[in-house]
Amino acid sequence: MAGSLVTYYPGNTIFHRLDPRAKIVFMFAVSIVIFGVQNLPLSIVIFVTMCVLWVVAKLPTKILFGFLKALLPVFIFLLIVQAILYPGDTILIKPLIPRFIPLIGGAGRITLQGILFALLLMFRLLAMVILLPLVSMTTPVQTMALGITRLGFSYQLAYTITAALNMVPILQNELSSIVDAQKLRAMQSFEKGKLRDKFKAYPALVTPLVIGAMRRAQAMSVAMDSRAFGASRSRTYIQDIQLHTYDWIFMAASLLYAAGLIAINLLQK
Repeated sequence: MAGSLVTYYPGNTIFHRLDPRAKIVFMFAVSIVIFGVQNLPLSIVIFVTMCVLWVVAKLPTKILFGFLKALLPVFIFLLIVQAILYPGDTILIKPLIPRFIPLIGGAGRITLQGILFALLLMFRLLAMVILLPLVSMTTPVQTMALGITRLGFSYQLAYTITAALNMVPILQNELSSIVDAQKLRAMQSFEKGKLRDKFKAYPALVTPLVIGAMRRAQAMSVAMDSRAFGASRSRTYIQDIQLHTYDWIFMAASLLYAAGLIAINLLQK
């Protein structure tokens, strides 16, 4: 799934045709709202909005279900920890540990406020996880880099961001090759081994991956230096972008959406 998060999916939808600057403004505005809202219903509204935009962009829905499947252990962990440790007045279950157990008997409780806070964290996390691929999967990497520079940032920063995005599918393919090579050597820990065996097998997987990434980074550094990357403060581009009316409308709607949710959140405190 990691590679699919940054893979461009061609399309002719409204979201695909938006200027990358409009998408970046939208991404920052929604990110601020996700971290600023402390209200469960509003978090659900943000999550539903992201899902609607995902459908509008006609992106593969199986990736959404992949998000849920990958984050399910995190959700369960959050629910257990917050339900037990988060302070609250409405107690649902008490005690968690039977009273006849010495020393710790009668300890532990589950509160309604803890469960609600865990749900809040879940929807905020889901909305944030959907937001980035919603932008990256509808925008070519080179267009994204151009949008970053047109916002006033240096092209060195734009290259750093886009190079990191390009490295994700490369590292995923390399990881798959390493796993296949280990399987050819009769290593079955990742498929049939217990959790302890999998932890013991991780060095055989991580070590060649890290070494390969370091070699690739060194090769990229030499290639950039040989082309005098960063010697000039400005540069020209073969492709250019231009904001249209619908881009301005989308940016205005994004800012109004963010401001409205933050205002509602403040009024409900």
